[in-house]
Amino acid sequence: MEQIILVVHLLVALAIIGLIMIQQGKGADMGASFGAGASQTLFGSSGSGNALTRSTSWLVAAFFATSFGLAVIADQKTAPVDDLGLEIPVETQVESASDLPVVEDEPEAMTTGDLPSVPEAEGGQR
Repeated sequence: MEQIILVVHLLVALAIIGLIMIQQGKGADMGASFGAGASQTLFGSSGSGNALTRSTSWLVAAFFATSFGLAVIADQKTAPVDDLGLEIPVETQVESASDLPVVEDEPEAMTTGDLPSVPEAEGGQR
């Protein structure tokens, strides 16, 4: 579905570009109002603006619709997923203190006598 909307979107964009290139600017109608060049237009002196303008407006509406459709599809693809497919292990609860492991031998604290000594170098330098 996304590919179809994308192809239609591109075709509409190219059609809009073509129609805009065909249309004349506002300054080109000035000569037609004085009687010059009205017979040389394709749709006559009054019809060229209406047909091309209407076609362009319909194509612009289609372009906005396809743009909106593509944005909705892109938003759905990036939506966060709650279920990642990972199984979480269930914790077992300890029922009483007698089930806890008992540590019988605790390590004795080290004293400074237990630390290895570093021999000193001659002359006080290392």
